[in-house]
Amino acid sequence: MEAQTYTVTQLTERIKKSIETSVGTVWVEGEISNLRRHTSGITYFTLKDAHAQLNVILFANVTVDFAPVDGQAVRIHGPVTVYPPQGKYQIVVRRMEPAGQGELMARFEALKQKLKAEGLFDRPRRKIPLLPQHIGIVTSPTGAALRDILNILGRRFPNLDILIRGARVQGDGAAEEIALGIQRLNAVGDPDGQVLPDHPPIDVIIVTRGGGSLEDLWPFNEEVVARAIAASRIPVISAVGHEIDTTISDFVADLRCPTPSAAAEQLIAPKRDLEEQVATHARRLRRQMGHRLDLLRGRLAVARSNRVFSEPGHAVEHFRQRLDHLQTRAQGALDTRCHQAGRRCERASEALGRLRVERLPQLRLRLERLLERAHAATGARGQQAQVRLAAAGKVLQALNPLAVLSRGYSITRRADGAVVRSVEAAPAGTRLETRLADGTITSVVEATETT
Repeated sequence: MEAQTYTVTQLTERIKKSIETSVGTVWVEGEISNLRRHTSGITYFTLKDAHAQLNVILFANVTVDFAPVDGQAVRIHGPVTVYPPQGKYQIVVRRMEPAGQGELMARFEALKQKLKAEGLFDRPRRKIPLLPQHIGIVTSPTGAALRDILNILGRRFPNLDILIRGARVQGDGAAEEIALGIQRLNAVGDPDGQVLPDHPPIDVIIVTRGGGSLEDLWPFNEEVVARAIAASRIPVISAVGHEIDTTISDFVADLRCPTPSAAAEQLIAPKRDLEEQVATHARRLRRQMGHRLDLLRGRLAVARSNRVFSEPGHAVEHFRQRLDHLQTRAQGALDTRCHQAGRRCERASEALGRLRVERLPQLRLRLERLLERAHAATGARGQQAQVRLAAAGKVLQALNPLAVLSRGYSITRRADGAVVRSVEAAPAGTRLETRLADGTITSVVEATETT
């Protein structure tokens, strides 16, 4: 039987299907060479090692966190495909990172989970002060991050006290220097310590550096830095890299800012903004105080217009007249009841004279009952009158000017008897008489002062 003969296209398609099905999506590591970028935005290069090479295609819509260059070792993740027009197989980039970054990310996740389990990410955050006067910065003394921060802080509040603790921010030993810088800034101002004991304590610490690769930023992912931030008694701001960068120090710090400049801007508002806030609060306070004073003045005016205060004698006379009226009514009711009871007794006596002797015991009993009812009626009426009289007496006593005077008040009159209610009614030289609870005081006005 004759073997099947394929066309080039058929064979290429069969190879394509076989490779793409059996190999699929893989991770591959190698060195970039022959890198070229097409005007369409597609990047082509070769990935090679000592014994083989592989074509690579990077489409423009795939995001890579670094700019690949010839000679760079990278790890690529993507599907292996065949390009039939040229009969070449290639890998299409879905993700690309510098070689060794995968191991770093694994270490990053492991430390992140460890510290999270210990509660370092969930501890109560220290409050960032509203307007710190003494700021500590841990960073490279020659880096752009420090220049950006100093420039912004100097423009916004030129008189701030800034203490810089220099430290390497990448490479071997950088993490230990950063952690030591945080510890030293915490010791500033301690009279028993050795770090600037006469300097005021630091209000807030900024731990910062500019952008870079994962390897460049790695010191801020070290456990020693994370624990130094967590142990700090001073609030710590983490401002490492760019907005897309995230480090372990961001999770532990009291505040995370995407860039060094953002840390300075968020820490210190422009002076004019702070002045405007103070002015706004002052205006609001003045309005509230003015409203409160107007309310109290209104209440005082109403109280002064009340006749009880302006003419206390009138109120006393009114209640005295009412008391006299109640007393008259009570006495009249009592007299009427007594008169009625007497008339009944007289009529009973007259009737008794007309009755036969044998009916005397019966009539005597009836008379006694009538007398008891009369006494009961007059007693109840008298008691009610006494209760009403006592209540009226209490009201009169409460409104009695002498009772008011006994509570510490006084009434001041001029020589003509007019009550003095304002300093305008008593100019210098006016002779006054002040009535107190236990007597009067005579005085002459030397000077007055309005409030």
